[in-house]
Amino acid sequence: MTPDELAVMDGGKCILHVQGVRPFFSDKFDITKHPQYRYLSDADKKNTFDITKYLKRRLKVKPNEEYEVFDPGIPPNTNNLIV
Repeated sequence: MTPDELAVMDGGKCILHVQGVRPFFSDKFDITKHPQYRYLSDADKKNTFDITKYLKRRLKVKPNEEYEVFDPGIPPNTNNLIV
């Protein structure tokens, strides 16, 4: 297709390129008709994932709960090189 043909292509169509298959025209899918659409942030803003809020969460350890502590330090004999 030429750039001119792409410019006037129907807005309800798209060109799909799947590995091992020649590119082809297809109708665009209306995501509002998908059964899981209600879980997207497009449907409801409360579904938006806030990475800052998530990273601020802290694990609350109960007083009698057992846990292991790991040292994420650099192993010996690496001369502090980052690979």
